[in-house]
Amino acid sequence: MEKTIEIDGQKIPLKSTGATVLRYKQQFGKDYFGELLKMTNAIEPMKQDKKMTSLSDNDLSLLDFEVIYNFVWVLAKTANANIPEPIEWLDGFDSFPIMEIMPEIEDLLASSIQTKKK
Repeated sequence: MEKTIEIDGQKIPLKSTGATVLRYKQQFGKDYFGELLKMTNAIEPMKQDKKMTSLSDNDLSLLDFEVIYNFVWVLAKTANANIPEPIEWLDGFDSFPIMEIMPEIEDLLASSIQTKKK
């Protein structure tokens, strides 16, 4: 699955393939699906409360923003093998609005665990 999103005024192509999971493990040394499950559990309260006014400290402690940066990077790297390492790539943005980016990448993340309907 492919998608182009805008981050800090730049069009960024993103892609999820069968290799995305392995690329994530190779780059970050962590299990893609385990990280995805933890993140999903952490953001559910945010989805239910659009204003995020009722998030507890416990809810926030479950949300590791580094994981979100890593997911965006691996999707971008899958779409464009020439992007630099994560820190260098992220330094190319003056702002990186995670709360705007998250809804944009949900379908790509979901595609890595869902089967196609026949």
